[in-house]
Amino acid sequence: MKAAGVLALIISLSIVAESKVYTRCKLAKIFVNANLDNYRGFSLGNWICMAYYESHYNTTVRTLLKDGSIDYGIFQINSFTWCRNKRRQQKNHCHVACSALITDDLTDAILCAKKIVKETQGMNYWQGWKKHCEGKDMSEWKKGCEVS
Repeated sequence: MKAAGVLALIISLSIVAESKVYTRCKLAKIFVNANLDNYRGFSLGNWICMAYYESHYNTTVRTLLKDGSIDYGIFQINSFTWCRNKRRQQKNHCHVACSALITDDLTDAILCAKKIVKETQGMNYWQGWKKHCEGKDMSEWKKGCEVS
């Protein structure tokens, strides 16, 4: 029993050690390099704002929802529609494992977020964006960041 507790602690610590929380400006640079600035008409500020209110720039955030699905990663992408995990039958429109959305490499998360924006009603998919970013001045979100 004691060994199981120690093992659980070690696993918890290794998960925490792998967690990556980006700074606003580092994320802005990554988003610019991924061509998110003005993707489908949404400025860089919209993407940075949305990521902040969805995950506080934390790549490993997982949120269990009432319907049993899970939102994953920096963009809080839902397991039921957009990615696959081992627990449930999903639609997996992004053709990606949910675990790929919670790594420091944001490539899969960005590709999936682009697909969501393209195939749904823009950024309306994200409640954090709708509540805190939509229709607001987004220039402050990239202020002070060295992005081209």
